[in-house]
Amino acid sequence: MRLAGTTGPRPLRGGGPHYARRFLAVLRSLPLLLPGLASAANLDGSQLSVVWGVPFAGLLLSIALMPLLVPHLWHHHFGKITAAWAFAFLLPFAALFGAGLAGSTVVHALVADYIPFVILLTALFTVSGGIHIRGNLHGSPGLNTAILAIGAVLASFMGTTGASMLLIRPLIRANDNRRHRAHVVVFFIFIVSNAGGSLTPLGDPPLFLGFIKGVDFFWTVSHIFPETLFLVGSLLFAFYFLDRWYYRHREEVAPQDPTPDTPALRFDGARNFWLLGAIMGLVLMSGLWKSPVQFHLFGTAVGLPGLVRDLGLVVVTLLSLRITPASVHEANEFSWAPMQEVAKLFAGIFLTIVPVIAMLQAGSAGPFGAVIAAVTRPDGQPDPAAYFWATGFLSSFLDNAPTYLVFFNTAGGDPQVLMTTMAPTLAAISAGAVFMGANTYIGNAPNLMVKAIAEQRGVPMPSFFGYMAWSGCVLLPLFLVMTWLWFL
Repeated sequence: MRLAGTTGPRPLRGGGPHYARRFLAVLRSLPLLLPGLASAANLDGSQLSVVWGVPFAGLLLSIALMPLLVPHLWHHHFGKITAAWAFAFLLPFAALFGAGLAGSTVVHALVADYIPFVILLTALFTVSGGIHIRGNLHGSPGLNTAILAIGAVLASFMGTTGASMLLIRPLIRANDNRRHRAHVVVFFIFIVSNAGGSLTPLGDPPLFLGFIKGVDFFWTVSHIFPETLFLVGSLLFAFYFLDRWYYRHREEVAPQDPTPDTPALRFDGARNFWLLGAIMGLVLMSGLWKSPVQFHLFGTAVGLPGLVRDLGLVVVTLLSLRITPASVHEANEFSWAPMQEVAKLFAGIFLTIVPVIAMLQAGSAGPFGAVIAAVTRPDGQPDPAAYFWATGFLSSFLDNAPTYLVFFNTAGGDPQVLMTTMAPTLAAISAGAVFMGANTYIGNAPNLMVKAIAEQRGVPMPSFFGYMAWSGCVLLPLFLVMTWLWFL
């Protein structure tokens, strides 16, 4: 495929050169959307029009509405739809700024953000999928609550993705004789796939980015542990009584349990636990190891520690596939479909989010200046409550890792200042990015993966807006209480 302006335009099929010239004329008129920017050497978010956010918004709306309105079309062609929105951004961008800048933008989005993100998720997905918890306990309210509590603890040490992939299958299996199961998976997403990963940089990507920027490894656990304990404890309490109500008053269990209960559980593929330790070690190494060695790929710097980490994660993934018996994958009903869905959707998200992040990084001079002004008090001091909600709201719909970085830099970007005199602000940013990723399916990658696995196992999961109704009723009141207790 040729980009416009590289080797000359191709005639459009069925239209000839006349239509090609008209098409290029339309593209040349697009600089009217960006006064004074068409000749800029770098992308300046302060000069961008909000129109550049349309592909990103369109992709989000597609994820939200198409599974509900046209499920057959979406499930068979979501990759093509995602690619269409990505090209809706890339082609006009290439026409305006040239193929060189467009290419470097794509390379940066892929190499600096998307590829490491997908490699880490794939490693956690593969290794966790290579561990099978054999046996089946009865999915009572007490057992379900215990599994969620264990997952919350594990999430901060093996990542929300790792903990989610390890525990979601046995949780679904324990409840597969119950008719009302969707609420179990919804609370699993709230607790294990999000809130539980808030205590260490290993738990969630935003905290890892802060760690790389200079935030101490144990700073988060020492500053938002009370908030985490309140949120996780409240969710476990609410879940137990809701699940008990379903269990006692609404539960018509199947006449025969498809997976009969057993007195004990055993782990098959336990060697993968060592590989989970290797993943944690590689991630930690990449943050602690400082090396001046860098490689440059079309203007994107790739540090040696990050490269070693990613190569190590690929080796761990291949090793897990090598040492895991086929019987374990069969027992887990291991499939690449959830990972493929996440990879395709986030490829589009990471590309179309480029101008949105640029506009946010432009601060008060950009199109989203009102957002920046909203997190600052009249005396010029940062407002932790506003940072909590602004970071959280954007993390609900954007990727929470770059959102964390935007507000980290908005608050000054100096880790020593943020960890001391501005500790309440950094705590608010950290809590908003991690906790509110649970507000939507797209707020955090494990959310979509858990949803896909649950649907694959026959659990009737809520739609995009149906899930938001759950989060609005359960999470938002808790966030309001947290704001009153800690961020005002």
